Amino acid sequence: MDYLLVFVGGGIGSMLRLAVGTVFARSIGTAWPYGTLTINVTGSFIIAFFLTLAGERWGLSQAWRYFVATGFVGGYTTFSTFEYETLRLVETGAWGGAVAYVTASVALGFGAAVTGVALGRRF
Repeated sequence: MDYLLVFVGGGIGSMLRLAVGTVFARSIGTAWPYGTLTINVTGSFIIAFFLTLAGERWGLSQAWRYFVATGFVGGYTTFSTFEYETLRLVETGAWGGAVAYVTASVALGFGAAVTGVALGRRF
């Protein structure tokens, strides 16, 4: 049953990832990876917020953690894409863009996780 929860959550997260990435690609373009950055930052917030609520407030079963944190957020976030896009920026000589992307991803992702924990503790 745990594997089914991860499978279903991952499918939903992956579909949302495609939707968000497509919206950014169509509206802003793909010269700089805004979509992946947004996905990773919001994923950092979602996992921190949910796990804080699940563990500290709601006492949810492990099944919910499998579905949301492992499945949904695992399917939604894009670390491997982040790494590949960083490499592509470096290979095309966009060193400044690569450094900005790595810095923004780490700083904003961490900030989103801190915010998710803080908000989760308020509910």
